[in-house]
Amino acid sequence: MIRHGDRARIQCEVVRLFRETHPDLPPLNQGTISKIEAQYREMGHVRKVPSERQAVVDDDTKLNLLLALEENPITPARQLARDSAHCII
Repeated sequence: MIRHGDRARIQCEVVRLFRETHPDLPPLNQGTISKIEAQYREMGHVRKVPSERQAVVDDDTKLNLLLALEENPITPARQLARDSAHCII
């Protein structure tokens, strides 16, 4: 059930109301409503949460990693990352 103010609705009714109110938008399904409700319950909002940023590696570190791979091509990537003082993972 989804509560808004003093009104409570089941998810199927929310889907139906959304389709009636916004016929020009792509239709929602019950699974989407369920995910939105779960996020609201967990975080208190439904704004998009930024994903984790990828590691930033400068050009010198990239060159050092390539040279290390050239010396020993079977070195695991995790080992190279641990050995590199400039790599942020």
